[in-house]
Amino acid sequence: MRIKFDFFLILLLIPFIGISLFLVNEISHKLFVKEVIYILIGIAVFIIVYLIPIRKLLWVIPFIYWINIILLLLVDLVGIRILGAKRWLKIPIINITIQPSEFMKTTLLLMLGYLIYKHPPKPKYNFKEFLKFSFFIILPFLLIAKEPDLGTALILLIIGFGVLFIVGVDKKVWIGIALLSIIAVPVYYKFFMKDYQKKRIESFLNKPSYHVKQSLIAIGSGGISGKSKEEATQTQLKFLPIASSDFIFAYYVERFGFLGALFLIFWYFLLISYLLFKANSFKDDYFAKVMYAGVALMIFIYSYINISMTMNLAPVVGVPLPLISHGGTSFINFMILFAILENLIKREFLNTHGVK
Repeated sequence: MRIKFDFFLILLLIPFIGISLFLVNEISHKLFVKEVIYILIGIAVFIIVYLIPIRKLLWVIPFIYWINIILLLLVDLVGIRILGAKRWLKIPIINITIQPSEFMKTTLLLMLGYLIYKHPPKPKYNFKEFLKFSFFIILPFLLIAKEPDLGTALILLIIGFGVLFIVGVDKKVWIGIALLSIIAVPVYYKFFMKDYQKKRIESFLNKPSYHVKQSLIAIGSGGISGKSKEEATQTQLKFLPIASSDFIFAYYVERFGFLGALFLIFWYFLLISYLLFKANSFKDDYFAKVMYAGVALMIFIYSYINISMTMNLAPVVGVPLPLISHGGTSFINFMILFAILENLIKREFLNTHGVK
């Protein structure tokens, strides 16, 4: 018996991992060693998740969602505060920290997939049904925004409501949401937004911060085809802050120039388009449709915000460049998501052929 596996999806991911290893190694060999460890862990997690019979365990998803909610509540109670934000939990004995908000994105997609699978649109969701789904989106949004981590919270909000938009909600609901947002945004800015968050927005609108200035210099100095490692002085001389994570796109362009930037953006476009194409191919399999569309949305939002902020086209927030920025939590999270997608294809094939 031959089990189906989407090798094309894996081929689309390999260039991102290769670029990440190449850039991180040039920035810091110590970080490169960590990056290799993260990738090996990510591959191991990918294999484990791929082997799990997810379709038979859909009933577990609500438990996973509420466990993640409890972890977010624990962050507020006993979390570790770093640079004014309480976002991490320290695990005793093994002495490592985790960021529950990162895993909430995957958990939310699974929960929405489960709920939509249980109650598919006929043909579109009305306002009452929309409110039910919204509860599961807004609850983690509020908990993460309180940390404060407004960037991650907003991404969660966009992914959640983006999935509902793709699946189908009555247009009257969206009109009402748009009107409510027009009222809510200025109120939130005035009374609830933290001072440092306001400062970031004001800096974006008025004058670029030091980080963004150095990023713009790095991007501009790359020219058409980029520079050698020795000539990439913005990064090598440590002018460009956080070059291995938040501002890795700026270093990438410094090294590979405008043509390299076009290639990377095109490759993201190719990956996102492929995932949306696959999502559309699942007619009545709403769980698979939600997962594929949700991952596509996540990659688009992450890459768009990260690239935009390095070019002063968006406020600076702690959003990594998908599959390229140095960091274990984000990479492992994406490996879990891609393993789920491959798993759903495998299980669809087995079910079609009557194999249990």
